[in-house]
Amino acid sequence: MVLNYIWIGLILIGVTVGIIHSVLTGDTNVFSEMLNSTFGSAKTGFEISIGLTGVLSLWMGIMKIGERSGVVSQMSRVVSPFFTRMFPELPKGHPAFGSMLMNLSATMLGIDNAATPLGLQAMREMQETNADKERASNSMIMFLVLVTSGLTLVPVSIMTYRAQLGAANPADVFLPILLATYFAAMAGIVSVAIAQHINLFNRVVMGTLGGLTLFVALIIWGAMSLPQETVAKWSGVLAAVLLLGVIVWFIVAGMVKKQNVYDAFIDGAKDGFQTAIGIIPYLIAILVAIGIFRASGAMDYVVNGVTWFVSLLGLNTEWVPALPTALMRPLSGSGARGLMVDAMVQYGADSFVGRLVSIVQGSTDTTFYIIAVYFGSVHIKNTRYAVVCGLIADFFGILSAILLGYLFFH
Repeated sequence: MVLNYIWIGLILIGVTVGIIHSVLTGDTNVFSEMLNSTFGSAKTGFEISIGLTGVLSLWMGIMKIGERSGVVSQMSRVVSPFFTRMFPELPKGHPAFGSMLMNLSATMLGIDNAATPLGLQAMREMQETNADKERASNSMIMFLVLVTSGLTLVPVSIMTYRAQLGAANPADVFLPILLATYFAAMAGIVSVAIAQHINLFNRVVMGTLGGLTLFVALIIWGAMSLPQETVAKWSGVLAAVLLLGVIVWFIVAGMVKKQNVYDAFIDGAKDGFQTAIGIIPYLIAILVAIGIFRASGAMDYVVNGVTWFVSLLGLNTEWVPALPTALMRPLSGSGARGLMVDAMVQYGADSFVGRLVSIVQGSTDTTFYIIAVYFGSVHIKNTRYAVVCGLIADFFGILSAILLGYLFFH
């Protein structure tokens, strides 16, 4: 229901702003731009979905091998003590636990191509125990908010862009991005826990979150004690080795269990293909709404309004040029990436704004894209409070990014 109102709101606000703009300025080109954006966004949504087909087929095929070899069940049992408290609807040792663990691990390592199909696999497994097939379950919402918070230990893509745009030290944003995503993840967990009455002060939950905090602290310590170029180089190598290691592990385990790994892969790949096709309508719907909102100039009015308000309060406005990236981040990953690159080109990769947009880009994930794709893959229509909690995580992630930008680079 919330997504429905947001979808309608983006379109109506965009059209209204476009009409007002044309009346006040006499510029009627805005209507052509909105129309072109509508068709362009629909085409982009289709191309993204088709582009996901190969990746989904690959990873769902690998996951099917893991299921039949028993590896996913073993992983589920390992994380079961913590996950059964965070996802009380799911029975102990549920297969979704293994898929969720692998999805979150891939996200933390910056392996986006692997994270999405693993997350969709988890959604399919949770949907099997969902009593109302069109209504998001509590477990789905908790998982989606964790995904949208985008906890990332290795922001390889952002460091790559910074290197290409001439940053003297492309990995200097590593630490603030890590901290910003961590704060976003904690905010998301707390917001969903409050909505679902989950006890976060349970000994197992506190121990796990405390262990994660310690792990993040060790990562920070290691990153600060090594040259940044070394961190950037070996983080990519580590991600690739772990990814290939998972594939080999699943295949070898299937052979040991005397499974027909080829047939298992084909069965999983077929499911991946069907999932990619099913995503298309949901993704096109949200991208078209976002495209109209952007093309109408509504985003520019928001940025200008915030700049005026911040100046009126007498506060520092140096962060405002990063606001378009911050506002676009929950709406469109590619749009936010383009705005990030544009800001670095305009102000310089090593400028305050150039570093800040990098931190903002890495602070959280694309909430509306993820909700459209993940819920769309299992045909969920009532997303309940998933969008609200996801945006809470986004808000704290972006706010943390701005504050950390001032702390580290101002």
